[in-house]
Amino acid sequence: MTTAKRWISVLLAIALPALLLAAPAQATVTGGTPTALHGDTDGDAGVDRQAVSREIERFRSSSISISQAMAIAEARHAGATTADVSFDGGSGVPVYRVKTLHNDRIWRHTINAATGELVGGEAALPLAELDLDDRSNLAALGAIKHRLADAVHVAERAASGKAISGGLVREQGRLNFAIVVISGDNLKEVILEPPGARVK
Repeated sequence: MTTAKRWISVLLAIALPALLLAAPAQATVTGGTPTALHGDTDGDAGVDRQAVSREIERFRSSSISISQAMAIAEARHAGATTADVSFDGGSGVPVYRVKTLHNDRIWRHTINAATGELVGGEAALPLAELDLDDRSNLAALGAIKHRLADAVHVAERAASGKAISGGLVREQGRLNFAIVVISGDNLKEVILEPPGARVK
């Protein structure tokens, strides 16, 4: 499960009616912070908060932004688009894990968050090997003009912070971008609905 998916259920939600690059002021930002953070520590709230704090600290000390990591991964294959990205500061060298869509394959890249270098090789998975929901989401991603990189820029402006992860979620037949942003000492989730992203 990606960092974004783990945090989605416990983060502050910010709803945007559409992905409008020129009008981020239309975002509805609600105040407050999560009462508990659930990660990989089996529900111990104190340990969870410490783990999240360490992850945020490692993220803040990284030289490469999430947008740069996406651009590095997309440059590996002309015409690729990012489907999912997350920061991973939990083991060894902090990295971004980036999944791109290109030529009916999902490419997995690990980008060093300090240098921007590709760590290890890259792995590809044919879309045919994914489940129906994932294939449907990725088909919708290929059909819309907005990209995850656009959503990251809007979310960072709307939440006044820096994105740490982002990806696709499907809610009520709509494909949305879910971006987790660090704003001050808080984590906020920004949901953006790109026009024309209805899936069945």
